[in-house]
Amino acid sequence: MSGRTSKRPWLIALGLGVAVMGQAQAVSLEPMSVDAKKSELGKRLFFDNRLSGDSAISCGTCHQPDNGFANSEALSPAYPGSKGFRNAPSLINTAYKKSWFHDGRLGTNLNDVTRENITEDYVMNMDMRLMQERLKQDPVYVQMFKDAGYGEPSNGAVRKAIPEYLKTLVSKNVAYDKDSMTESAIRGEKLFTGKAGCSSCHSGLLFSDGKAWNTGVPENPEIFRDPERHATFIAFNMFMGNENYMNLKRDVGAHVQTHKADGTDIGKFMTPSLRELKYTAPYMHNGMLATLDDVVDFYNQGGGVDRNKDKRLKPLNLRASEKADLVAFLQALSGDPLTGDQYVWSKADYSYKTIANWTKAKN
Repeated sequence: MSGRTSKRPWLIALGLGVAVMGQAQAVSLEPMSVDAKKSELGKRLFFDNRLSGDSAISCGTCHQPDNGFANSEALSPAYPGSKGFRNAPSLINTAYKKSWFHDGRLGTNLNDVTRENITEDYVMNMDMRLMQERLKQDPVYVQMFKDAGYGEPSNGAVRKAIPEYLKTLVSKNVAYDKDSMTESAIRGEKLFTGKAGCSSCHSGLLFSDGKAWNTGVPENPEIFRDPERHATFIAFNMFMGNENYMNLKRDVGAHVQTHKADGTDIGKFMTPSLRELKYTAPYMHNGMLATLDDVVDFYNQGGGVDRNKDKRLKPLNLRASEKADLVAFLQALSGDPLTGDQYVWSKADYSYKTIANWTKAKN
């Protein structure tokens, strides 16, 4: 243990710290109340390929436990016949969030986030009426839905059970929370809140202010080089009502929320949580930065080049030792990997064939 007492007024404000002479001791994220049977059902659903149209992918295909429930690919996998155009974010601690997706377009609740990911054609492409019938054919599900108090399998119950499971994905045994950081990480925290200015956006319990900013992250060229990714990109922007979507050469980000006529919101993305970074490389909304060292270097040079870049971003002039300390602090925000049976449904308890060449399938 480092024996330090951290000055974290936001912990006091949220009632999550123990006040000591006007300071607050670091604490871990407070566990949420979870219904065990509902979350167990949600876990099976999360890793079940049958929730996708052709039974090829599950939620866990993109949000992999070994990668902090994110994905090791810069740009996310997607439904067969398409490819993703953004990096899959971690789902650890997602139940604490107030808005979701890199552009922040959903700020309601995880019930709606679950629906969008299951039904969106380039994600899981599932008609939830068909999904419901598939689940009814599985006696294990019939019993699990009943035991969870949902009655027979239904779309609404799926949209409740998966979020219940996500509530179990909470950072565990984090050095920062346990006040057991290394001396290098402690120095890094001082840089984080001081000279480097990271905490101006990465604040609060999740190290995110929940707002969208433009930091000049370069575009990922694969979005425009790969025809399947580009088709997905165009379809998304058309659906979101973005102007001139056929000719876009950049991801407009949070512009989907406000559609400002002057375009000053283009290229803004939600401040991501910094928890569990150890497992979730590559980084940024499009996976353009491969390592935490790359992330620190990016901000040390003042971010990227963009006409809408936040004016607060300036070169930091950090020394090599300071950059190493900052990386040590960022690594101290990760805990134990959530890869055991408590978090992962690893039982091979059903058999259902993937529909081959689904685009050519006929009734």
